[in-house]
Amino acid sequence: MKIGSTRWIVMAASLAPLAAATPALTREPPVPPLADFFQPATTAAAAPDADGFIRRWLLLEPVSKPNPTNAVFTGSYVRAALAPRNFPGRFGAVPRDGAATADGALRWHALDSTLWDVKLFNFAQALGKPKYGVIFWAVTVIDSPREMHDVRMAVGSNSASVWWLNGAEAAALFDDRRMVMDDVLSDRLTLKKGRNIIYGAVINGPGLSDFCLRFLDADGEPIRDLAIAVQ
Repeated sequence: MKIGSTRWIVMAASLAPLAAATPALTREPPVPPLADFFQPATTAAAAPDADGFIRRWLLLEPVSKPNPTNAVFTGSYVRAALAPRNFPGRFGAVPRDGAATADGALRWHALDSTLWDVKLFNFAQALGKPKYGVIFWAVTVIDSPREMHDVRMAVGSNSASVWWLNGAEAAALFDDRRMVMDDVLSDRLTLKKGRNIIYGAVINGPGLSDFCLRFLDADGEPIRDLAIAVQ
């Protein structure tokens, strides 16, 4: 009995460090801060990056959507879910940084992405907002130094998305897809000299979410001489 008791004490002592370490093994990893992926947009106009990607956006905190995690993101579903009538505000207007939606539940954030692809999942996560089963709205304004013909909008998104240029639909991406650079090219477009407004809506189901967008010229080369603002 004495020997068995001693053996139990030794065994319990050897297991104690493992028991103490167990909570650390199951603890959720820390949430990366917003600054890892975004910086506040400045008042000075920005330019596309070296590859032409537009990084300055007004992003609305995610809008919860009933059961999109179980939905099949077909063309009809996406067009209904991301229709301009569902925009929380006046579609076509440029929201103000910090402005709230009519019900006061969501706010707009003017941000510069630190990466060529805009990390919507991390945007929501850093703000403590829902990440799954949501819709993200994005708006930006580009100033073109001249009228540009035969331009294509090149978009990638995770998951499905719809994009508008100056109020007209320019590109749509359906299905539960991964984000791929230049995944979908629009038909040939014209950028007006001066102010052009881009709207986008991205729906996310159960996974990550991000997007990338740039314009390509008639020869397929990135357009870099644009001024990007969010006013």
